[in-house]
Amino acid sequence: MPTVSTFDMTGTKAGTMKLADSVFGITPNKAVMHSMVVNYLANQRQGTQSALTRSEVSGGGRKPYRQKGTGRARQGSTRAVQWYHGGVAFAPKPRDYSYILPKKVRRLAMKSALSSKVLDKELIVLKELSLDEIKTKAMAEVLGNLKVGKKVLLVLPENNETLIKSARNIPGVKTALVNTLNVYDILNCNNLVVVKDAVKQIEEVYA
Repeated sequence: MPTVSTFDMTGTKAGTMKLADSVFGITPNKAVMHSMVVNYLANQRQGTQSALTRSEVSGGGRKPYRQKGTGRARQGSTRAVQWYHGGVAFAPKPRDYSYILPKKVRRLAMKSALSSKVLDKELIVLKELSLDEIKTKAMAEVLGNLKVGKKVLLVLPENNETLIKSARNIPGVKTALVNTLNVYDILNCNNLVVVKDAVKQIEEVYA
């Protein structure tokens, strides 16, 4: 059972916490995590890219010159793909890139991502986190006390507008709730900062 230190808002060690083996102590499966990241990025694509094929480009209704006797290659339209102002060969059209991975794969990927943060000692557990008012400077001071890297994912146990708005203007800092966590954000951050109550919620969901 992995054990991590807990810290208060001043960066002082406030004790230790045992984490669930089934969530934070498994051997990370890199292949599954890769599949989940590819799936996340594919689902973010808008799929609105579009170009005109030769049948959709205006003009080109008549043959540009006679078939034989010019010494040039035969051409039937000035809107063929090799012509300037011609259509696009295999033109991209709007499509849906999203797809769904099996539930077991998604759960394993999340557990693997969380466990990898524990193994790399990039998981920081905050005993509690609260601010009296929306203040970016105060949130930046808390993160500075924790000595985190440039990219931080802050996981909160509940929707707290004061904390979210205090963190959103800090470059590299992203907030998330337990039900909005995803593998890509976990792997993409230098430090995963989780409030203690949120750790318990994660264990309840994924244990």
